[in-house]
Amino acid sequence: MEKELVKYLEGFITEKRKALFEKVIAQRTKYLTVVLEDIYQSQNASAVLRSCDCFGVQDVHVIENRNEFTLHRDIAMGSSKWLTLNHYNNYPNNTLEAINQLKQQGYRIVATTPHTNDTNLEDFDLTKGKSAFIFGTELTGVSQDVIDNADEFVKIPMHGFTESFNISVCVALVIHHLTLQLRNSEINWQLSEEDIADIKLNWLRQTLKRFPLLEERFRNS
Repeated sequence: MEKELVKYLEGFITEKRKALFEKVIAQRTKYLTVVLEDIYQSQNASAVLRSCDCFGVQDVHVIENRNEFTLHRDIAMGSSKWLTLNHYNNYPNNTLEAINQLKQQGYRIVATTPHTNDTNLEDFDLTKGKSAFIFGTELTGVSQDVIDNADEFVKIPMHGFTESFNISVCVALVIHHLTLQLRNSEINWQLSEEDIADIKLNWLRQTLKRFPLLEERFRNS
């Protein structure tokens, strides 16, 4: 049914927009996903979403324990409407809820923090399976819950006096490096047919002002 609805709605957008959807979705992936834990600065949150969109990472998971996730419209540049945002803000421990759900979906949990058993980014093994990279705040990093439940730890090598990157820069460096590796690998990183239909449908909802009326017309036909 969803595929038929997508096909029907595509008849109301231009061929140019339809071609753009096809081009972009062919480069989207859920093999890698970004998890943001308690990011409170709207500029950083917005820049992260913009990077995820640009590099083709479809899903972003937002953990809100102490801080509400807010966006800066001018920095996000509308990127949030093209991504799948998953919020965790209604649980006693939103971090553990997010980790448990991701593990149930087959993701290995990767904490982006220096650790005794950490791996340099360029040595990270993508072939071991889907990966969820958790990023914390610049001030405190990821929480102890993340450290205690992570399957792996990864760090970006640095050679200066500063101890860490800005969170949005860190995310951009990680996903740029890994999506480049992914696209040059033999890993099956592209979206399933079901995911493509779901995402296209959401994009069409964002594009068509008459979407509710058109969907109702389709379902009643």
